[in-house]
Amino acid sequence: MSAPTFDKTFTARPDHIDELGHVNNAVWVQWIQDMATAHWEAAARPADREAFFWVVTRHEIDYRGNIAEGDRVTGTTWIEGPARGAQSTRRVEFRDTEGKIIVSATTTWAMLERATQRLARVRPDVLAPFT
Repeated sequence: MSAPTFDKTFTARPDHIDELGHVNNAVWVQWIQDMATAHWEAAARPADREAFFWVVTRHEIDYRGNIAEGDRVTGTTWIEGPARGAQSTRRVEFRDTEGKIIVSATTTWAMLERATQRLARVRPDVLAPFT
């Protein structure tokens, strides 16, 4: 993993649970997005938060387990590798209370300028707080 990482804990609520008694796949996607947004808000420079925002272009998720209502997971996220043009790759792992990775994801995000809503090349200084 590249440092620094960002951690966030989630607890499965009744509305997160599907007909199989586990957290629904759509909730995992929401938690992945919540992790990325919280990491950006926590680590990005104020000027970059004002100038840019990110949109998802791809999620690739591996499910190796699940949790039930009331169970907790801790998500860890980090930026993987250098940016490519306007895109950056983020990794996310969710571990259960025993430390086992139960969901992992590789997501691709594109950075846009707030003022124009157009793609913006990700400069190394924008990602510096994350690597």
